[in-house]
Amino acid sequence: MQGSALPTPPAVTERCDAVVLGAGISGLVSASVLLEQGCERVIIVEEYPHIGGNHIDWSSDGYTFDIGSIIFQDDSPLLKHFPELLEHYVRIDPSWSRLTPQGIVTAYPISVRDDILAAGPIEISKILASVVYARVFRRKMRNAKEFAQFWIGDRLLQRSGLDSYMTRFYGVSSDQIDIELARKRMLWISEHSSLRSLLARLTKPKPPPPTNRQLARPREGYGHLYAVAAARLAKRGASIITHARMHRLEKRDGYFRLALDDKVILAERVISTIPLMRIEALCNLPISDKLETITLLTLYFSFSGERGFGETILYNFSHKGAWKRLTVYSDFYGRRGDREYFAVEVIANHIQGSVVKAEKDFRDHVAANGLFAGDLNLEGSQFLKNAYPIYKGRSDQKAAKAIQALTALGIESFGRQGGFNYQPTARVSTLEAEAALRRASGL
Repeated sequence: MQGSALPTPPAVTERCDAVVLGAGISGLVSASVLLEQGCERVIIVEEYPHIGGNHIDWSSDGYTFDIGSIIFQDDSPLLKHFPELLEHYVRIDPSWSRLTPQGIVTAYPISVRDDILAAGPIEISKILASVVYARVFRRKMRNAKEFAQFWIGDRLLQRSGLDSYMTRFYGVSSDQIDIELARKRMLWISEHSSLRSLLARLTKPKPPPPTNRQLARPREGYGHLYAVAAARLAKRGASIITHARMHRLEKRDGYFRLALDDKVILAERVISTIPLMRIEALCNLPISDKLETITLLTLYFSFSGERGFGETILYNFSHKGAWKRLTVYSDFYGRRGDREYFAVEVIANHIQGSVVKAEKDFRDHVAANGLFAGDLNLEGSQFLKNAYPIYKGRSDQKAAKAIQALTALGIESFGRQGGFNYQPTARVSTLEAEAALRRASGL
């Protein structure tokens, strides 16, 4: 590796078969897979003071909120690694909806009835003409907006609010979002917008609900949940160091040397699930400064009064309002006294990183749409850096180049952070971590 030699190492030196950087889902699963593959000693190093990565809760005055909306399933592959988690989850029955530009709360992600049929015959004809035009003249798709236009036409893209939501979610306008992301993460648009699919949805009965059960973290928070995973890993030969300050990672004499404040870890193998720019800095590699990530602001509210929707999770598809999604956690855990409580997600750059602006924007918008009538109180807020990647300017190619440079040094980097790869669920993170390590082992 590049860089100057390490200073005289601290007195404590720990040796292991593999060191895993990051104790999120990808890191925890990686440690489990490495132990399955024959590693006897694995050390997980986490710079956060907790394990679980971006699965973070926030508690105050009897309320416990989450950063984001995180739901698990009882058939998740994560439970193959940590079966003890199942008894600690709370079984839930969530429902999803969205607020449209017309001020209607309706089905997520799209409603044939409200987005198309309710538009009336003239607008329906314009929607259909827009789709035909796109299929004939917009076959070249260079970004997420053109991908969506091709499949549902620009008319429905605007009427449904999908274009506004894409901008809220990814932090940049939809015409700047790389086409590679659309092809990987927005396939539901093509799957739901073919003529055959639309006819089936209009003529066939509603399909039965999934057979798996939906789960949420325990009422006590993620710390209570992931302590169970840590205990299982410890029994199998893994240890976790949290609140660690990592200074340098280099390879000498056939071993990777990771310098912390109080020790050096020697390992034959390094698995990185931390942000690419962070691991590049540790290895003294050129920093991929063009790889941008979302900073997420979450507002925590309590409420007493009349709620203008019945669903647990509400997405903002309207053309106004900076907030992108809210999750009513009291639907999972019960009210605190007579008060409901929920978390609201906002991309920080949409409100200039201001909690005051985010709160005012949210209050004004929900009041205009009749979503909360009563006493709405902000209990707290929290910022989260590196929440997920921003896909623009061929960022996938830049990330691939950075990963290739790490691979040349013998470092395996993957996951939401380590692979600059948006992973929407713990299921996806688990499967991709398993696949990456099995490929590396030739299995």
